[in-house]
Amino acid sequence: MANIKHKLRLSPATMSLFYFSLFMLLVVVSGDTIRMKTILETSDEQLKEEPKPTIWPEQFHSVLVMNNTKTNELQVVDLWYDWPNRRNLNLIQYQLGKKLYDVEYDNHTSYYFTRDATRECRTVHFDVGILTPDWLHGATYLGQAKVDGFLCNVWTKADFVWYYEDVVTKRPVNWIFYTGRSFHVMSFEVGAVLQDSEWQAPVHCFDKKQNSILGLSHQLLKPSAPMGSLIDRSVFPFV
Repeated sequence: MANIKHKLRLSPATMSLFYFSLFMLLVVVSGDTIRMKTILETSDEQLKEEPKPTIWPEQFHSVLVMNNTKTNELQVVDLWYDWPNRRNLNLIQYQLGKKLYDVEYDNHTSYYFTRDATRECRTVHFDVGILTPDWLHGATYLGQAKVDGFLCNVWTKADFVWYYEDVVTKRPVNWIFYTGRSFHVMSFEVGAVLQDSEWQAPVHCFDKKQNSILGLSHQLLKPSAPMGSLIDRSVFPFV
């Protein structure tokens, strides 16, 4: 640097300005390098930390309020999920109407019946079993949204269902189907088990004159949704 000063005959003021400029250039370059490193590290952390939907407990009871945003239909559903015994029950209370039992087994058979004087019953055979606890595996993460007063992580699967899970407790808050049916989770009791007698279809379900047996495939149920029967049949009928 002394040679440069001698050859160019720079004044002390000019040399001071040169050194100051060189110093500032180094500061800017260092700052940009740090910021770029921070951005890259943050991006890597975000990719690593993208939340996954919580796997369902193997047994639980949940009270749901169903609101059909297209028809304004309301239902209250008691959902009993029992994976160890490969069964699922929806006790559906229609608004000012009947109470329908929907008992589903992993052998692809479902019973829809009432226990009152109407003695309704029908048996339906599907080509899929009940949902597995990890049925949301592979769902697409959409980000966060506030639903029913809760900050939720949101996923969608097959453009058929949108699933909202509380960020803090990891409990489900809401399901919304493309049909407009929205299920609001009012309670979620992990480990709750329904007594066996409630699962048993009544005698009139086995009266051949009254009971109708239907064989339904997912193509017939939801031709436009590849996961239609999987979700419809397994947890929420009549979506």
